[in-house]
Amino acid sequence: MSLHTTIVEALSLVLYHGYDGTEGLTGFPNIGTWIIFGVVLVPIYVMIIAWFAGVPRDTKLGGMGVVYLIGITAGMWVPMFFLTVLIGIVFFGGAPEPIGSAGPP
Repeated sequence: MSLHTTIVEALSLVLYHGYDGTEGLTGFPNIGTWIIFGVVLVPIYVMIIAWFAGVPRDTKLGGMGVVYLIGITAGMWVPMFFLTVLIGIVFFGGAPEPIGSAGPP
């Protein structure tokens, strides 16, 4: 075993605490994505359904609410996406998955 391999393994143990890449669980969608969209956002889904199925209903106002929700969500997620890619490139040497490769080598 060469000195380089020993140093890489030692640094990997220190930096990653023995954990390797998550192989198949990184990127979009993963377990957290399913929890957020399937559990946490249920009240939002109920609210949107109520806008269109409730009484009294105003389709134009419900549509405006949906457009606002999409705008707010895009206004948060798009900058976070670019910031995540920038942080990955600057501090970790490459873009995160699914743009770059998956996990540490």
